[in-house]
Amino acid sequence: MPWQRLKGLMHPLLARLGPKFLRTRVICGMALFAVAVTIMALDYLPQKLDLKVGQPSPQDFKAPQGIVYESEVLTQKAREEAARQVTPVYRVDSSVVTTLTDQVDNIFQAIREINNSTGNSSERVARLKDRLSQLKLTAPTLQALAAADATTLNNLAGMTKNIVSQVMNEAVPQDAVSTARDKMLAAVETAGIEARYKPAVVAIIQNLELKPNLIYDVAATMQKREKAAAEVSPVQVTIRQNEKIVSDGELVTAEDIEALQKLGLLRSGASWGALFGLIFFQALLVALLLLYLRFFKPDIYNNNQLLLLLGLLWLIFLIFSRVVAAISLGGRAEFTRLVGYLMPVAAGSMLVAILMDAQVAVIFTVFLALEAGIIGGNLYQFTAMGAVSGLVGIYCVTHLSQRSDLARSSLFLMLANLLSVIALGLMLKSTLSQLSVAAVLALANGLLSTVLTIGFLPFLENSFGITTAVKLLELSNPNHPLLKRLLLEAPGTYHHSILVGNLAEAAADAVGADSLLARVGAYYHDIGKLKRPYFFIENQVTAENPHDRLAPTLSTLIISCHVKDGLEMAREYRLPQVIQDIIAQHHGATLMTYFYHKARENSRGDSVNENDFRYEGPIPRSKEAAIVMLADSVEAGIRSLPRPTPGRMEGFVRKIIREKLDDGQLEASDLTFRELAVIAEAFMRVLNGIFHTRVEYPEVVLKEMERRKNRNGVLHKQSAG
Repeated sequence: MPWQRLKGLMHPLLARLGPKFLRTRVICGMALFAVAVTIMALDYLPQKLDLKVGQPSPQDFKAPQGIVYESEVLTQKAREEAARQVTPVYRVDSSVVTTLTDQVDNIFQAIREINNSTGNSSERVARLKDRLSQLKLTAPTLQALAAADATTLNNLAGMTKNIVSQVMNEAVPQDAVSTARDKMLAAVETAGIEARYKPAVVAIIQNLELKPNLIYDVAATMQKREKAAAEVSPVQVTIRQNEKIVSDGELVTAEDIEALQKLGLLRSGASWGALFGLIFFQALLVALLLLYLRFFKPDIYNNNQLLLLLGLLWLIFLIFSRVVAAISLGGRAEFTRLVGYLMPVAAGSMLVAILMDAQVAVIFTVFLALEAGIIGGNLYQFTAMGAVSGLVGIYCVTHLSQRSDLARSSLFLMLANLLSVIALGLMLKSTLSQLSVAAVLALANGLLSTVLTIGFLPFLENSFGITTAVKLLELSNPNHPLLKRLLLEAPGTYHHSILVGNLAEAAADAVGADSLLARVGAYYHDIGKLKRPYFFIENQVTAENPHDRLAPTLSTLIISCHVKDGLEMAREYRLPQVIQDIIAQHHGATLMTYFYHKARENSRGDSVNENDFRYEGPIPRSKEAAIVMLADSVEAGIRSLPRPTPGRMEGFVRKIIREKLDDGQLEASDLTFRELAVIAEAFMRVLNGIFHTRVEYPEVVLKEMERRKNRNGVLHKQSAG
């Protein structure tokens, strides 16, 4: 029966519900689920309606009861209309006529000064013509002015100012300036001015800089408008029961919003059916994800920290998606709903792929893509876009070889997002403007996802103690303080570690282990030798060996201590736990044969305990640690071969592997016999590249080469001379 099969599948899960499980997984899981569902359910809970003037109403609104109220909106409109009906207040600016009369005085003052300066009539005429050139006076008029006495000039000035004052003391608006000048010219004809002086007065009036003297009185106008607005009585509105306030799709006005506020209708009701459906769907998604982990990824399912990490990534994605969904693009609904293309599904996918597993990341991508579709308004295009973006992100970070690969993945994400948006836009028959906005959001999504991945990765690595490829790449940098110390203080050990790293990487890659971890672990496996570097043969620059003067037990203690010292330094420099494990396990419980046999020779019949000459362990518990152990032994021992031919090296490599196997050092490493054979072949490929044979030239050939070299040197000197 189907129910029985389902019960059989769920039994292992239910059997784990013990007290410890309840205290940790169930409580934390339910808390995470509750927070996530709360974030997801914001659209389904009762909430205040966000109605704005000019936007379509989301539903029909009717008055649940009758109400009479004073409308502030309509009252304000009536007061604004009353104020608008008030005519502006203007006043005459007296400074305008003063400025014009001053101009007239200046002209006549100039004429007086010239007439008083010289008695020569011709000279006065010439100077007046030059001084009053802007008036363009004729010669007779200039002669008349030159001959005029002071009294005549004063009378002319007074009559001219009277004419200007009479016209400009009246209101002269902007459009009446030319009319005002015509009035002045007409007044000249009736002012009783002698004929010979009239052209001068006319020229002066025509040359005056006339401007309107009627200016807008802001204070008086505002006071008048305020008085008119204050006289308007408050507008009362009567709404009857069941009267329709606004219809579905009708543009909302300020009066509608005020009426809805007075009626208390600006709060939506809860959609309980949709809310329960959402909770059920979320529970189904979480259950399917846990079942997948239970049956296909038990190492992750049984790790509370990794499950918590998945939950936190889920919450982080939901929070960012909610923030994105709240963005409004210009208040236009057709553009605002496109912000769903900005939801960073790829960030969660890449983080899971880097921190956990690519296969889990694929399932998590589908999970997040469905969430994006729900948050985006139950639109499938956001789910489709999220799935494509997440899968491309997983592909970009699955095989990180350098740190720049993570930043370069943004280019692939942007391209994939752009193509997805174009395809979806064509399917949905989007307009060109909608497609353009969606394309910009898709490009921003690729950049945002990469930035979030790079930003959250170090925090999550350190918080959950996960060693990623990016972290290992940082540790492989030769500028790391420990590697720099190893190069300067123990150069022999540094060179040995590099060669061990090459051997371990090739072997790990051949058997499908983590080659990057094996290489980086090999770089740091002997950092404990920094405490006493010259007690190790590779760092001894002279023929004198300090162990020749020490007892075998003391030498054993010094040599074995480099493992403990290495662990202390690893903790001091905060190396990841997986690197510390390789440091602790790279010798396992191997016997230090040289000092053991030396002790037996010096014992003179006394029994020597073999366990006193073994490393303290533990033995390797991972393939990478076992491979580093084998590579370390092979690289150190291969130096002792007198003639390292390929045949001898292969025999030595297989002898080392067999000894480790017989000694029980590989029992916990999960390496198979087939993999040990593959490891030996990988070691040989690297060693043949290091110890390849060189051509040995015969003695006769060497002498001939030397003779030609000397001859070429002589010829070169002769040509130079």
